[in-house]
Amino acid sequence: MTLWFEDIEPGTSWELGTHTFTEEEIISFAKKYDPQYFHIDPVAAKDGPFGGLVASGWHTVSMGHKVMVDYLYDHDDMMRANGEEPGVSGPSPGVNKMQFKAPVRPGDEIRFRVTVESKRKSASLPGWGVLLNVIEAFNQEDELVYRSEIASFSKLRDFKPGLRLRMGMALAAMPTIGKMIRRK
Repeated sequence: MTLWFEDIEPGTSWELGTHTFTEEEIISFAKKYDPQYFHIDPVAAKDGPFGGLVASGWHTVSMGHKVMVDYLYDHDDMMRANGEEPGVSGPSPGVNKMQFKAPVRPGDEIRFRVTVESKRKSASLPGWGVLLNVIEAFNQEDELVYRSEIASFSKLRDFKPGLRLRMGMALAAMPTIGKMIRRK
């Protein structure tokens, strides 16, 4: 989230927002990225494993990520408007588990939620913490359609690098030494 690592409590959830999947959007996404008949051909999909056209799971994941990033940017803006400095979210080092629990059909309004399961300081990236997040998506019937466990980095507010790290950063910033370091 856009909170500092120190301010994030495991067990906290955020409702990120919703997205309604249209037939046109489902077909357009699938033609580019997952062109299986049950994603691109409404007629043929009737005889397929889902009994009709369904969104690609990757489409659901992608829209969930977009909804989450939009939420983060809106949250940043809200914090700044209140005179607060938002935290810094980092990249994701990976997905631990991903499950597609039910198909997403044209007209489904999908609600996305993220819950922080656990957190720890990063052993490999000084100044950052690692969050284990669970992202869930529910349709308008409150049926779970997607669930994943994703790790992400979150910046520590009060990180003070040790002398060795500060010296390394200073040396790397020097033009001549920095070039030598980066060549290796």
